[in-house]
Amino acid sequence: MASQRGKNEPPPPIIVKKVTVVEGGGHHGGAWKVAYADFVTAMMAFFLLLWLLGATTEDQRKGLADYFTPTLVKTRQESAGANGLLGGSSITDVDNYPNRAGQTGTKSLTIPRGATGGPKEGADAVSRMRRRVEQELNESKRMRRLVQQVRMVDTTEGVRIDLVDDADFSMFSLGTTVLTQDASQLLKVISRAVAEEQGKLTVRGHTDALPWKSGIKANNWSLSAGRAEATRQALMRSGIGESRFLRIEGVADRELLIKDNPQDPRNRRISILLSH
Repeated sequence: MASQRGKNEPPPPIIVKKVTVVEGGGHHGGAWKVAYADFVTAMMAFFLLLWLLGATTEDQRKGLADYFTPTLVKTRQESAGANGLLGGSSITDVDNYPNRAGQTGTKSLTIPRGATGGPKEGADAVSRMRRRVEQELNESKRMRRLVQQVRMVDTTEGVRIDLVDDADFSMFSLGTTVLTQDASQLLKVISRAVAEEQGKLTVRGHTDALPWKSGIKANNWSLSAGRAEATRQALMRSGIGESRFLRIEGVADRELLIKDNPQDPRNRRISILLSH
């Protein structure tokens, strides 16, 4: 019976199973993880930015913006200044800082800051010397007016102190390398402020573009260099060691402070660079 049934039944069907292999393992692949990680990183940076905007003051944000502005140092060096007492603000009416559009007569001082929000090393030196100079000059009624002739700014090379002439004040007698009495007293104050700081000194003399009288065998090159040397000697008499001087320079009228008016008395100045 079993043998008869085996002959009558059809053969069992052949089942072919087709397996499709999906490259990357479908939802188990890793490509999506990279995109997701990038998204999370971007969101973290975005929320960190929001937190910084909420956790910092306006001055700190301005300092951060100044720190990451690539042309700030060059702009500061070329700017006539408008940043307040001893900060480069008392020389001209309008500056060319990128974060301000021509301010006039403000009393604020922009201090460069590091990435952590704290003042940079050069800015600390500016603040210290500014306090010393202000304190000494304000002790005398006669010397107090000379505060307006002093300008300090932090540059990539160091702290630059500019002692600037104007219509009512001159560092030197006209056409000579002889310091005026007020300039000699001012340099004594500057020397005491510089003596407390480290770094080499470079003294640079500047003149205006006023022409010399005919027959006088002199020029602005020799005059500016002579005034720089006279300043160096005055600083040495006030206690600055000779070894601290790196060089003296005379640049005549080639680096004007008031470029629109080469004969402006404010172009006559002495720059003292305290290297970092």
